[in-house]
Amino acid sequence: MSFENLTDRELKVLQNLIIHYIRTADPVGSRVIANKFRMGLSPATIRNTMQDLEELGLIKQPHTSAGRIPTDTGYRLFVDMLLKPEPLNDTEKNKIRNMIGANKKGIDSVLSQTSKILGEITNQLGITISPRFEEGILTRIDLIPVSDGKLLVIVAVKSGLARTILMEVESDIEFEELRQMELILNERLVGNSLGHIRKTLNERLSDTQCSPRLLKLFLDSSDEILGEQGDEKLHYTGADKLFSQPEFADRVKLTELIKLLEGRRELVDLVAQKTMTEGIVITIGGEIPINQIQECSLVITQYKIGNISGTIGVIGPTRMPYSKLISIVEYTAKSLTETLSDL
Repeated sequence: MSFENLTDRELKVLQNLIIHYIRTADPVGSRVIANKFRMGLSPATIRNTMQDLEELGLIKQPHTSAGRIPTDTGYRLFVDMLLKPEPLNDTEKNKIRNMIGANKKGIDSVLSQTSKILGEITNQLGITISPRFEEGILTRIDLIPVSDGKLLVIVAVKSGLARTILMEVESDIEFEELRQMELILNERLVGNSLGHIRKTLNERLSDTQCSPRLLKLFLDSSDEILGEQGDEKLHYTGADKLFSQPEFADRVKLTELIKLLEGRRELVDLVAQKTMTEGIVITIGGEIPINQIQECSLVITQYKIGNISGTIGVIGPTRMPYSKLISIVEYTAKSLTETLSDL
């Protein structure tokens, strides 16, 4: 449904209703809007406008004789047409930047710290998802014998990330055949993304003059070595913050959310789907295809490590302070990108 024909009065009443509901979690009546926002309209006029908004599916009445609350559609219109991001002050920016930079013991450690920062500052659930390794541009592969029957494969990509995989081989490998295989792999694969290499690997190695058993081992293990989809790590902090939210007074809802987080894969796939483009992405309530969080919203964006991107953001009730959260998530992503670049 298109809402382009809404009047200025209808838009203003909807905006004020949502702002007040976000602050209080209490259904909003016409008299509250008249008294709090001084629109120059009588409660009766505001009441009639609210009835119109209800008929359009933008607000609803949770209980008989109660005030109104926004619907998911109402929140979507608010975010798309009425939202004004609330800028961060210097103190808030410094806090975010200093907290992220305080722990530089590795990428996973920084991402875990970032989810903690988001949870603490927003009072929502802070999440970070590590980059998809397969997007990285290969810079080098090393094959290192570590013990009898074991081979360490080190895969390094342009952003500075590296993956190590310990593989088992049936018998000892001669040093020369290992070096020959390593040389061929670097000659034919370096400079391409791991995902592209994985799709074209058989073709790239079809005419190699190297050890057949090493070649077979590498081809059979290519998904693990080259980073198939599904290797991203999810960090989250702030589940305790949701206990105080009235939307999670029903502990069953919170338990279902925790199960989703612990399972990880479903949420990681959803976030990957939503961040196909750059910038802040807001997904509200029923727009989320996962039952456990259809009363929540996601505010997420990308951060970068070289040419690889990961995702950070927050999850919380649809009644979240979008104006502030957008600025927090956006600035945190910028600071995280700078910190990881320094690493």
